[in-house]
Amino acid sequence: MAAYEKRRAAAAPAPAAGSGLAEPARAAAGGLESEAEFLLRAGVTAMVREALLKVLEARPEEPVSFLADYFERLVLGSPGAAGEAAAELPGPPQRLARALWYVRLAHHSHRTAFDSNAGAAYEVLGAGGRRRKAGVDGRLYSELLRRICQHGGAPAEAAAALLGRVRCRDHEAVPFDVFRYGVLTCFVLLEFAAKADALFGVLDGGSGAADGRVCQAVLRALEDALGTGNFSLPSRYLEAGSKLGPDGLALAMDRALQERKLGTSMSRDEFLKKATALFVARVKPIE
Repeated sequence: MAAYEKRRAAAAPAPAAGSGLAEPARAAAGGLESEAEFLLRAGVTAMVREALLKVLEARPEEPVSFLADYFERLVLGSPGAAGEAAAELPGPPQRLARALWYVRLAHHSHRTAFDSNAGAAYEVLGAGGRRRKAGVDGRLYSELLRRICQHGGAPAEAAAALLGRVRCRDHEAVPFDVFRYGVLTCFVLLEFAAKADALFGVLDGGSGAADGRVCQAVLRALEDALGTGNFSLPSRYLEAGSKLGPDGLALAMDRALQERKLGTSMSRDEFLKKATALFVARVKPIE
């Protein structure tokens, strides 16, 4: 029986070179790299790790869609894709869309991730081409800020006033520190507006209108909180606003209600406009 098995093995034909059957044997003998070595050499390991880090930073509601969009943009932005596109880089609308996607990946409180994404957005907007020098100009920078504010809940008047303070001239070169400051300030405005909206929800009790005396008292308390110090970072205004606390707000509301004046109502829109105007007034203009 043993002799028969030896003759059978000897008579079996060798697998063809291109059939794929020879590779497992060579791999078993150490002729091919392992799966882990292949993934590492091809850059897949680093790519997947970076994608997972982006998911953890952004914490999207739909992670699968987020990853699909991430890899699609990664392919479109690769050197091979740029070579196939041949003549020119994506136009301003495409670059703005990619830059907006980058700056939204992580919350501004995650400093390292936010700065990294802002740097990626800056590079996307500043990519040069045949007819364009590398660098971010004031036109693209201002348009990016406008799009950030457009997709938030801040009043249009506050957004316009803020853009007037942090924008640059259309043909002016925008350094990265100015770029980051403008982007960060816009996101802080949106968050400030969201917090003011939530605060009004407490004041109106779901009726859509609140006592004007109480609203004015709360706005004065908010103004006092924002005015305590000279802040160089926009996010510090959120910290100052949070110092109001339930006790401070309750005290301001009690004092307002003790006044014997006939109070008028204040709408949500009016309250948001006044609250965000307080924030914009404290933003340091770009010189």
